[in-house]
Amino acid sequence: MRMNHVFAAAFVAGSILACAPAIAAEPSPEAARGKYLVQITGCNDCHTAGYAMAGGAVAESEWMTGDTLGWRGPWGTTYAPNLRLSAATKSEAEFVTLARSPLRPPMPFFNLRAMTDADVKAIYAYLKHLGPAGKPAPAYLPPGQEPPGPYVTFPAPPPAG
Repeated sequence: MRMNHVFAAAFVAGSILACAPAIAAEPSPEAARGKYLVQITGCNDCHTAGYAMAGGAVAESEWMTGDTLGWRGPWGTTYAPNLRLSAATKSEAEFVTLARSPLRPPMPFFNLRAMTDADVKAIYAYLKHLGPAGKPAPAYLPPGQEPPGPYVTFPAPPPAG
């Protein structure tokens, strides 16, 4: 009879440990604000595969892991990077600096530059809360190189005048 109690206790302990990684701690207030900003600014539309097409019905565990859909235009072909991996390898200051840098289209970097440092840091805190996941997005392709997978084509801008 005692052996059944030992087995039951071991089973319960193992079950708890097996589920532990899936149970995330509540985000800090800063990370919660970052989640809100990610949601309302459209970050997931490009940085989460299938998010826009699914009307946002993508598990949060997959958010911000990048996409293999290319965005092709006169600049070449860009891919929305996996920001969770990026945040895992950058300090907060490096992440803010990156957010303030010019980025290739179609990333609306001008909107990022309009954010306060506190907002960018909140997004960073949220990405750190989520933790690293997924794979890196494909590398940038210069103009004239055919992307191997699916892509969206942007027309050339109209002539100035």
